[in-house]
Amino acid sequence: MIRTDRLTVKSREALADADQLARTRGHQEILPTHVLLALIQQKDGVVRPLLEKTGAAPATIEKHLELALDRLPKVDGGETYIGQNFKGLLDRAHKEAEHLKDEYVSTEHFLLALAAGRDGEASAALAAAGASRESILAALQETRGGQRVTDQDPEGKYDVLKRYCRDLTELAAKGKLDPVIGRDEEIRRSMQVLARRTKNN
Repeated sequence: MIRTDRLTVKSREALADADQLARTRGHQEILPTHVLLALIQQKDGVVRPLLEKTGAAPATIEKHLELALDRLPKVDGGETYIGQNFKGLLDRAHKEAEHLKDEYVSTEHFLLALAAGRDGEASAALAAAGASRESILAALQETRGGQRVTDQDPEGKYDVLKRYCRDLTELAAKGKLDPVIGRDEEIRRSMQVLARRTKNN
């Protein structure tokens, strides 16, 4: 089992959310299904965009997981515990981080471990949506570029340009660019006309 100090902030949040999901649904054991649902529902996380890049629909996966969790037996007032399935997921996420030469275990490592196909309903939901480990890895490499996880908040650094900037070339190709951009000569002429008109008045 890995130490929690090796987890990123978002990973710790997701595991805490998985625990909360299990408690609110009356489940005693925290399962990989709870973890995947928590990862997909995470605000400002990288899991949902990664799944979208693979062509999978996160909402469909979410629905699959909700149905699977609804079928589990419910217990009132019990404490949650971590079973072998959860421990196995943690170990495999740690191995994914080592494989990618990352210093911390991030949310995408959990996603890769879940997509490897050993986690029952969670893995089945990803497979049914077409999100394989290979497609997730390809989407991750596109998102990350050459970056590695070297601190506890790497998720905030991915796709920073896409989050805060606009790709004018892509917008122009799609025909969604404001028609004023790229028409410098016409704008200059209009400014000259306007400047002349105010001088004469």
